[in-house]
Amino acid sequence: MKSLLIKSLLPLLLLSKASCAADSLPSWNDTASKKAIVTFVEKVTKEGSPDFVPVAERIATFDNDGCLWSEQPMYFQAFFIFDRIKQLAPQHPGWKDKEPFASVLKGDIKSALAGGEHALIEMGMATHAGTTTEEFEKIVTDWITTAKHPKTGRLFTEMVFQPMIEVLSYLRANGFKTFIVSGGGIEFMRPWVERVYGIPPEQIIGSSIKTKFEMRDGQPVLVRLPEINFVDDKAGKPVGIQMHIGRRPIAAFGNSDGDLQMLQWTAASKGARFCLYVHHTDAKREFAYDRKSSIGRLDKGLDEAQAKGWTVVDMKNDWKIIYPFEKW
Repeated sequence: MKSLLIKSLLPLLLLSKASCAADSLPSWNDTASKKAIVTFVEKVTKEGSPDFVPVAERIATFDNDGCLWSEQPMYFQAFFIFDRIKQLAPQHPGWKDKEPFASVLKGDIKSALAGGEHALIEMGMATHAGTTTEEFEKIVTDWITTAKHPKTGRLFTEMVFQPMIEVLSYLRANGFKTFIVSGGGIEFMRPWVERVYGIPPEQIIGSSIKTKFEMRDGQPVLVRLPEINFVDDKAGKPVGIQMHIGRRPIAAFGNSDGDLQMLQWTAASKGARFCLYVHHTDAKREFAYDRKSSIGRLDKGLDEAQAKGWTVVDMKNDWKIIYPFEKW
């Protein structure tokens, strides 16, 4: 009798488990992208499966800009840098005649960014260095709690992607450890990512400037220096993963060519692996861009994803909503 009861309930239990997985991603439409995520998680977490992966090896890495939150019309940390330039300008009178600082102070953002990555790094070091790590954390915290996106008028921390927040939670609920691996500044992200994404600061990998130990007023501090320490972008991402994690991810999520090497590194190992690109296709609800964009370009990565069978999320068709403040 007991055996008969168990057999009769088994289909319901299996259905319940499948529904639970589906309900973990409520802002995703029932498309191939959602099914690919669920299928991968189920096969690597099912004991006895040939694709089973022990909990200790369930590492998932995520880019931040354009993957977990928006990055247009320019990287959000660039807005922070420009605000810092304006704030610090009285202490640097020479900036009004020196590029790219002069263009920022004039409000000419296009000219300020004309120098590309080099110009942004120069401005970042000039505005991020000289403070202690504690001072910089407070500066970032104060800014991120008030600064708003120029298009939506929302706080930058509200411009996160609800579907990706759900993926993070879904993975953690299934024994994964989630890491951010971003070209953005590691100390810029650390003050707010745990509150927004549920990822603690020790699981953040990013670009960094050098720091130096000092005694100030009898107290030990770490002082940020105007010198690049590590650039966590492109080929730097697998290097950063090895330095900070020491395990190759079994899942990697990105949105641009800057993430390509991280996805290649993840896919190259043996066993079940999952690589996903977020493709920005929704000009109405967010932004539409890929191959020709100067911010978050997805060109080589899109070709490789198609060739290798990686999952490519079509934001317009795969996501019911984009931001948490939307209703679905």
